[in-house]
Amino acid sequence: MNGPDSTWLYAVMTAPSEGGAPAALTGVTGVAGEPVRLVVGSGLAAVVGSVPRGDFDEDALRDHLEDLRWLERAARAHHRVINESARHGQVVPLRFATLYHDDERVRAMLEERRDDLADTLARVTGRTEWGVKAYVDPRAFVPAAAEDTDGGDRPGTAYLMRRRAQRQERESAQDRAAARAGEIHTALAGRAVATAAHPPQDTALAAYEGWMVLNHSYLVPDTATDGFTATVDALRERYPDITLELSGPWPPYSFTAPPEVTP
Repeated sequence: MNGPDSTWLYAVMTAPSEGGAPAALTGVTGVAGEPVRLVVGSGLAAVVGSVPRGDFDEDALRDHLEDLRWLERAARAHHRVINESARHGQVVPLRFATLYHDDERVRAMLEERRDDLADTLARVTGRTEWGVKAYVDPRAFVPAAAEDTDGGDRPGTAYLMRRRAQRQERESAQDRAAARAGEIHTALAGRAVATAAHPPQDTALAAYEGWMVLNHSYLVPDTATDGFTATVDALRERYPDITLELSGPWPPYSFTAPPEVTP
């Protein structure tokens, strides 16, 4: 592709029969409002869009990434394209802001990573990602501290002893909550073919209270979806002191490795 555009990658899928997926994706637009299309090569198809090179070169992209409004809008568009593509076939989602100089570079990547990408597509075909988060109210796991702590006649000693007891109780409560989360994860992992752990989300960004004790993704066979969601419901009843949040179904974001080559 010639001209002042770069190629933004959204996902890779198996190349469709002629006239298939391109028609299905008609009307889908990407991060710059550009129409989405396919670049086909080596039996694979990259879902891409052409974005103005001047607006998406290294310096411009750095500025964009510092603009939270732009970032939120673009991230939504990126994932919207991936989700729409996944409606028409299994996909390997690509990392946000995966840019190539032109379509020929994309075709070269498809050729270079053909075996890896084909293996990944085979591994996730017929399987879908589900996310589960678990939250606890610390008060449900921290027992009421004793009012009287023997410190003799020295107030300073009594204060230090109370603080140490509170710290020990908090650590014990975190251990109990983590053990409960481990039981939940074990039950859910038994319904999945793969799992992926994620760090707890920032409380300010995720807008939750208490402790996030579980943040996992589960790759679940489509034939086992009902059993997986039923297990989540059963765990909610079994552990009323844990708040479980189920999200999905999603394309397998957590279970596919994007190409790591120089654009």
